[in-house]
Amino acid sequence: MRVVFMGTPDFAVGTLESLIEAGHQVAAVVTQPDKPKGRGKSLTMTPVKEAALAHRIPVYQPKKVREPEFVDNLRAIAPDVIVVAAFGQIISKEILEMPRYGCINVHASLLPAYRGAAPIQWAVINGDRETGVTIMRMNEGLDTGDMIEKVVVKLDEKETGGSLFDKLSKAGAKLCVKALEKLENGTAVFEKQPESSTTAYASMIDKKMGKINWGRSAKEIEQLIRGLDPWPSAYTSINGKNLKLWVADVVCGDGDGVPGEILEAGKEGILVKTGKDLLLIRELQLEGKKRIDTAAFLRGYTVDKGWILGE
Repeated sequence: MRVVFMGTPDFAVGTLESLIEAGHQVAAVVTQPDKPKGRGKSLTMTPVKEAALAHRIPVYQPKKVREPEFVDNLRAIAPDVIVVAAFGQIISKEILEMPRYGCINVHASLLPAYRGAAPIQWAVINGDRETGVTIMRMNEGLDTGDMIEKVVVKLDEKETGGSLFDKLSKAGAKLCVKALEKLENGTAVFEKQPESSTTAYASMIDKKMGKINWGRSAKEIEQLIRGLDPWPSAYTSINGKNLKLWVADVVCGDGDGVPGEILEAGKEGILVKTGKDLLLIRELQLEGKKRIDTAAFLRGYTVDKGWILGE
């Protein structure tokens, strides 16, 4: 099939590569504009753009895909299908109806669950035991199109946003190729979604979400830590310094003190009281320092029982 691929982050690269390997003609790649990054603010290519250029595929980077000039370019390419994976822009009805087989989206959840921008992180934050990928034919709604294929992916006990990102990227790439094959040979079955989602909207993740509320349960905090790993990370403060938390365990039971109070600090980690149960911090990162295990941190930084995190 003659394909136009729309995607931006690492998650989408696997799908692009799989389409190429499956023998589809990727006529063009559409991705977000390059962004300034680092202290020098030099422009950085998106991961999808890097992959496309490596395969010598033409790349388009419109600020808005609804721009008339870009729409004309897309129409001239005449794709059989447009494949969208974590692109990051709303696609107009004009584009949705342009290809013969429509616009096909690789969405990282088992729709209708987790419609929205950050289904991967929210699955971990909410403590789900399974999630997956859905291939759907896009419509004008937000992740509401007819479903074509699904695959279930189990979450490990210590799954992070980053590790689940990798799992779903691989699963989505394989599933997309399968869906295109069915579209082409006429065997695809389209399943309508219910009007309402089965979960809350998977809103975009931002840095403010990482601030730990010690009044919440240890389980909720531990899931937040894993869900926001590697970005933007869960954090608190210690003696006025920012402290990122990377690995922690839930310890059942209640100790004397207030939420956020350090009850113990030793080779096993830093034990903190929460709104329910205790949290044992095993890996952390003090501002300006590297990510290390708590035992190593305590060898160079004094932490006393009774200190309260987050003050």
